Amino acid sequence: MKKVIFLVDMNAFYISCEMARNPELKGRPAAVAGDPKNRSGIILAANYEARGYGVKTTMVLHEAKKLCPDIIFVPPDHVYYQNMSNKVMELLRRYTPLIQVNSIDEAWLDMTGCEALFGEPITIANKIMSEIQNELDLWCSIGISENKFLAKMASEIKKPLGITEIWVKDIAEKLWPLDIREMVGIGKQTEQKLHRLGIYKIRDLASLDKEFLAKHFGKSGIELHQHANGIDQSTVSANAAVDNKSISRSTTLSVDTIDMKYIEKVLLDLAEEVGTEARQYNYKGKTVSIVIKYSDFQTITRQRAVVPTYLTKEIYQTGLDLITEHWDGTRMIRLLGIGITNFQYTESEQLSFFNELGLNGKNEKEEKLERAIDSIREKYGNDKIKRAKSFQ
Repeated sequence: MKKVIFLVDMNAFYISCEMARNPELKGRPAAVAGDPKNRSGIILAANYEARGYGVKTTMVLHEAKKLCPDIIFVPPDHVYYQNMSNKVMELLRRYTPLIQVNSIDEAWLDMTGCEALFGEPITIANKIMSEIQNELDLWCSIGISENKFLAKMASEIKKPLGITEIWVKDIAEKLWPLDIREMVGIGKQTEQKLHRLGIYKIRDLASLDKEFLAKHFGKSGIELHQHANGIDQSTVSANAAVDNKSISRSTTLSVDTIDMKYIEKVLLDLAEEVGTEARQYNYKGKTVSIVIKYSDFQTITRQRAVVPTYLTKEIYQTGLDLITEHWDGTRMIRLLGIGITNFQYTESEQLSFFNELGLNGKNEKEEKLERAIDSIREKYGNDKIKRAKSFQ
């Protein structure tokens, strides 16, 4: 049976969420942006009206204001975005249980064999897009193929509200003519290195000898060659928090960096999302892990056993300790991730024994504080309460 893989990519997700709850933003240039007094003072997501003026993600706020004087800045509300993301994923699970959440705003779906239930792939994609738009007031683009890489490439072709198919038989027509920079996984530095080797189109990469690429790029060179030829053997691995007993978040940084203050802030934002979801499910992780991808695409993962926790403060601090121990501070970081695994389900009465011994007072206070923060953010928005660390 031919594999059918979807990549559902939410369009301008953060600002789309804001427009969904505040319709007055619709039709006006707007962007989710951080506090200009801090390193977070950049554009996190701009709507298509703002993009029409040249406003882009990672642009500093004063530059965006010069391009678009009437732009409306909205402070980020990550808890709200995560809640909306959860609703999107719940909607997608109507169609298949095989969903791999790649980030807060995109997921792969293994739709193999679903045609008998829902129709042809293009029909299913239209249904999904329509339901997301009608029920959540959000936009998405959907890529369709027989493997994850081509589905991801297809999802990038037409935005917003685009549905694109790229099957292996189509790569000569739809994939190979594209500039090498448009290939998923190729950043600015890799693009420049490929240009120095005379590689400008994906077809150039596809026709090169694998050993030549391995010599210049190591193991990632083999993967680049395979992807350029439409080959991807990876499978869609369902990663729902409850099913896999793991909760993690990762993000590609706005720029490759060695700025520790920026890294700390990104790590805290990710740990906030991990902790919030863990407390939602009452799962305490016995292991904290980090993922670091460097600018040369080498990736490392490190983990540490901890006293079972779902406290953001502890998750963040353990992750930070792992980074400082295993990163020399000189290699440019491209992607950062943190997560907890090896769960222990937590019932409130489990705390009583430790409370009687006086061993859990500090953690109990911290838990009450973090759950209070969760409640405030869920009711009033993420911007209403922030940790002091976020302002450093």
